[in-house]
Amino acid sequence: GCPGMWDNITCWKPASVGEIVFVKCPALFRFIISEDGWEVDNLGQTHAGDYDLLESTAQSPLGDISRNCTEDGWSEPFPHYYDACGFDENETESDNQDYYYLSVKALYTVGYSTSLVSLTTAMVILCRFRKLHCTRNFIHMNLFVSFILRAISVFIKDGVLYAEQDGNHCFISTVECKAVMVFFHYCVMSNYFWLFIEGLYLFTLLVETFFPERRYFYWYTIIGWGTPTICVTVWAVLRLHFDDTGCWDMNDNTALWWVIKGPVVGSIMINFVLFIGIIVILVQKLQSPDIGGNESSIYL
Repeated sequence: GCPGMWDNITCWKPASVGEIVFVKCPALFRFIISEDGWEVDNLGQTHAGDYDLLESTAQSPLGDISRNCTEDGWSEPFPHYYDACGFDENETESDNQDYYYLSVKALYTVGYSTSLVSLTTAMVILCRFRKLHCTRNFIHMNLFVSFILRAISVFIKDGVLYAEQDGNHCFISTVECKAVMVFFHYCVMSNYFWLFIEGLYLFTLLVETFFPERRYFYWYTIIGWGTPTICVTVWAVLRLHFDDTGCWDMNDNTALWWVIKGPVVGSIMINFVLFIGIIVILVQKLQSPDIGGNESSIYL
C-alpha cells in the first residue's frame, strides 16, 4: 500500500491500504524558541518514530498526528503539526533550531579535535621515554587510547550517519552504519572501563602491601578491553534478532540498551565507592601518629 516515509518532520512506517497510522509529536517539538532563549515544552513526550499502527478509524488523541493509507498513497497529516504539536514548518523557528544543533555539533567537534591532538602528543611522550615506562603510566596510556578511539568513533559516526542531510534517516539500515554504531558504543564503553581501572589501581595500590603490578596489569587489560567487547557483542546480537530497525542509532528498546548502559552505570558507581574508600584510607594515614612530615605531605 504505502511505503515508509520521512516527511522532513517525523517517520511514518509502511502501511496497507485502509490503515491509519498514528505518530506522537516528535521530541523536536519540546524545544520552543522564546524571547528568553530555549525553553522546554511538555507537548512532545516521546522520540520520533514511536508510532502505533491502528486499523480503527478512531479520532487521534491530543498530541498525535495521523495519516490514512489510501489507494492514491498517503493522505495529508491530521490534525496539522501546528495544531497537534504547536509547530509551524513555515515559521523561522526550524532554521533557528538547525542553527542551534549545528552550533552544538561544531562545539563538540572542536572539543574532540583538541582532545585528540593533546592525547596523541601525550602518547608520543610516554612511548618515547623509557624512564616513563611503568604500570601506572601503562594504565594511563590505555586510558588515553580509549579517549582517542572515542573521539575517532564520533567523527566516523557523524560522517556516516549525517553525510547526506536530505537522506531518509528513518529507514537507513546498512551494515556499514550498524558496524559504525557498534564501534562507537565499544569505544565509549571501554573509555568508562579504563576510568574504572584507574580508580581500581589506585585503591589496590593503597590497600595491598605487596603489589604484583605485572599480574594485576594483565587482569586490568582484560577488564578494560575485554568486558566492553563482550557487552557490545551481546548487544549487537540482541539488536540483530529482536530490534533490527534503522541504523541502530536509536535506543527505544530500554531492555536491550541496558546491556550497555548497565555495566557503564555499574562501573561509575563502583568507582565512586572506590573514591570514597581512597579518601578514607588517606585520611587515616594522615591522622596516624607514625607518619612523619615528608610522608604526611605525600599523602596530603
